[in-house]
Amino acid sequence: MRPPYRGGVHRFLLTPRWWGINVFVALAIPFCLFMGTWQLGRFEDRVGDHREATGRQGAVQAAAPLDSLLPVDKKTSGRLASAAGVYGEQLLVPERDLDGRSGFYVLSLLRTDSGKALPVVRGWLPGDADAARAPAAPGGRVQVTGALQASENSGTKGVHAQGGLPAGQLGVIGAASLVNLVQEPLYDAWLTVQAPSDGMLAVPAKAPDNTGLDLKAFQNLGYTGEWFVFAAFVLFMWFRFYRREVETLRDAQAGLVPPQARPAATATAASGE
Repeated sequence: MRPPYRGGVHRFLLTPRWWGINVFVALAIPFCLFMGTWQLGRFEDRVGDHREATGRQGAVQAAAPLDSLLPVDKKTSGRLASAAGVYGEQLLVPERDLDGRSGFYVLSLLRTDSGKALPVVRGWLPGDADAARAPAAPGGRVQVTGALQASENSGTKGVHAQGGLPAGQLGVIGAASLVNLVQEPLYDAWLTVQAPSDGMLAVPAKAPDNTGLDLKAFQNLGYTGEWFVFAAFVLFMWFRFYRREVETLRDAQAGLVPPQARPAATATAASGE
């Protein structure tokens, strides 16, 4: 029969080894909970942004002057913007999919009253990019209304870098890529006309980066669960180590463990020193 359980059996918790374990647990659990809460907050933000963007798409909004919506952010991306000017150079943006079909954008540069050129995607056509099939832009002064979009970057999936494309074609819609083709000031944004003419189809406005409920959003939710699991695992392992230490110490007190086989901390606690 084992001897009575003595309060001194917990003195091993004051040894340097257990001080290190306890400090690690005391820091690891709050850190895991903080990271889990942070990832959950990011997912909730994505849900909120998605609802807001969906609500904007379903609501009827009046077009606002272009300059009042710049710079493009999560709140202004997709908003209807208006600008006036005269159309100039026309470019094609190849390899753009719409409703599961491959095609190209017809992009015309609008020289606005502000003196800057604004890229305007006037519509989409199926097939390979062909300048002969692209309708010419209207002549004279025009008032253009379209969904506001932020400039794309060179890492945009599914588009070329500018190098290697034929003359008159553009891989990325943005001031950084257009500046090499157009020697004039440019807006760091573009419009996509929602009611195109000449048989072209409208290009839907894209959701801003990090706002849609895509795979990345649900990764945040998965990371939330992982961090909470890590916190529970740390607590479980601490309790397991603690229980094993207590059981070993009890066996040592009962003489069931030879002195030479006892851990140093257990041997000290068992001797009552």
